[in-house]
Amino acid sequence: MKALISNDDGITASGILASKKAVEDLCDTYVVAPQTQQSGIGHALTLYEPLRVNEYTLKDGSVGYGVSGTPTDAVTIALFEILKETPDIMISGINTGFNLGQAELTTSGTLGAAIEAASFEIPTIAVSLEVTRDDIKFENGDVEIDFAFAGKMLNKLAKIVLKKGLPEGIDILNVNVPADPSDDNFEVAKLGRRMYTPIIHRRLDPRDKPYYWIGGIPYEDDIPGSDGYELKIKQKTTITPLKIDLTGDMGLLKEWLD
Repeated sequence: MKALISNDDGITASGILASKKAVEDLCDTYVVAPQTQQSGIGHALTLYEPLRVNEYTLKDGSVGYGVSGTPTDAVTIALFEILKETPDIMISGINTGFNLGQAELTTSGTLGAAIEAASFEIPTIAVSLEVTRDDIKFENGDVEIDFAFAGKMLNKLAKIVLKKGLPEGIDILNVNVPADPSDDNFEVAKLGRRMYTPIIHRRLDPRDKPYYWIGGIPYEDDIPGSDGYELKIKQKTTITPLKIDLTGDMGLLKEWLD
């Protein structure tokens, strides 16, 4: 069996190596990811400039491939140029930081990579880890984050997916692992409202012309059963079934038109 592993944090991110380590006892792993950080780029595809692929030696000594583009570019190049064969599973992550809620999900590069793989009917897991300031440690000038528990949960879920595939009508499993988990079970959760409440910072340049930074603070989801609530309040590892068919209720639209 073969697993394609990608992300939006870049080929050198420690989370992608954690994903590889989590499933390499289950299948052969192929790491193909953006060369640089691509968070927030969603499902963007590069059409107006050439893409380059560079071979990287990962920290465990294995080979990975860095693509000079978006997460979607990396998955496309992987599927149609590098692997040659359709993988049995695709894993996007482990992302540094959660991916929750309806509003920001389509802006996530982690989900962008997952959507691209799922569009070719490949069972796909997008996995993200909540990270707090206390979780970040510095060693030899590098940022070190403990992905051990997230890797354990990924291994558990990947075993099931490789054995059973995904249920009909589900294309992606969106998994979010809390920084301080209350147990080692999955909590099936619906998408909450948002991941962040937007904040716009308006500033002036030296010539008094305004410019803007888009930022945000974490949205406090108060809906029990939503991914944000279950992760942040109950400290559960959430799993949300997603499908890439965005078609709404056509019957309702026809009635509305009449």
